Amino acid sequence: MCILNDSVPLRYIGLDIHKAYFVAIGVNRDKEQVFGPQRVANGQLAAWIRQELTDRDAVVLEMTTNTWTMVDALKPYVHSVTVTHPPHVHLITRAQVMTDKKAALILAQLHAAGLLPAVWIPPVEVRSLRALVAQRWKMVQLATQAKCRLQSMLHRYHFDRPPKSDPYTPQMRDWWEALPVEPLERFRLQSDLDTVTFAQQQKVRIETCLAQFAARDVRVPLLAQIPGIGFINAVTILAAIGDIVRFPTANQLVGYAGLGTKVHDSGQTQWRGRITKMGRRDLRRAMVEAAQSAARCHVHWRAEYNRLCRQTASKKAKVAIARKLLIAVWYILSNGEADRFATDAQVACSFFALAYKLQVRNLPDGMSALQFTRHHLDRLGIGRDLTHIHWGSKTFKLPPSGLAQSG
Repeated sequence: MCILNDSVPLRYIGLDIHKAYFVAIGVNRDKEQVFGPQRVANGQLAAWIRQELTDRDAVVLEMTTNTWTMVDALKPYVHSVTVTHPPHVHLITRAQVMTDKKAALILAQLHAAGLLPAVWIPPVEVRSLRALVAQRWKMVQLATQAKCRLQSMLHRYHFDRPPKSDPYTPQMRDWWEALPVEPLERFRLQSDLDTVTFAQQQKVRIETCLAQFAARDVRVPLLAQIPGIGFINAVTILAAIGDIVRFPTANQLVGYAGLGTKVHDSGQTQWRGRITKMGRRDLRRAMVEAAQSAARCHVHWRAEYNRLCRQTASKKAKVAIARKLLIAVWYILSNGEADRFATDAQVACSFFALAYKLQVRNLPDGMSALQFTRHHLDRLGIGRDLTHIHWGSKTFKLPPSGLAQSG
């Protein structure tokens, strides 16, 4: 909810929004209809707001494609704007007979009664970041679907597997087009190859833009020290969470991601089920990806995963690791602290790898990768005595610590 002033609203306005128009109905504090119904074209929204609404109107609308445009237009003129998630409005979603007028009236009455759970209204920057992260995921899915169709074609005609581990590079196009298939099948094959090329190019462009953003966000290095979280996962997590102060406890963040378990505790019946999956899917997916990497590569999380596997199935164990990692995310973002399961050297290597993933030219203040590493070590108050980074067969010397100088 976005509250614009401290006065008590006199009217509660429900908006039922569609692509071309919206329907508005208002009720008073006693839930009696005192305004509308009015059907207004979306193009006339600004004029309608100035003519019909006041700063004593509390407006409510459901989440849909053009909700944020409506919210931005309403905020300067009304008492408050509340956005609700459609599945939470059961009187609308489960009604046997429903019209635009009834939907708007129910929204207004429920809002007047204080029975509508509001969703967070993210600032424009967070909305744009979420949209770009979602666009990248769509490109990943688009390329994956085309690759699956190409593999299916090989299986269907009993062709041998391509000679290279990555058969979708431009250098392998001649191999694909040389396959003996009939003309229509060849057209489909070429179309899928074009789709893979397009999706991969778009993915690279989007990741370049995200890298520029991540290099300027001081929260990204905090997350990068957690095993399994690179800059793409870090940006995905930050886009989903927004400001961490929205979550007073780690359990609330776990619930927001849908990684909490279902609970039934009534009378003599008590049980816990699977995860709710009622939160943000992108955040949940990012944490599960991180858990898979952490369970494979990190000493602590591998031991924790093996311990859980002795008690439950491997997939459930990975979800449990994802939940624990998300709790670590909450503590690290809330307190700006180092990962307590990582050594100073491991954190330094994470920062060094992040610098090159972001590309050195994008780093703030013209820092080198080693300067970037030392800066964030000092920021966390760790690595005072760390002088070198061991990276594969190479060793890199770190700049001197500012902590040592101040001490």
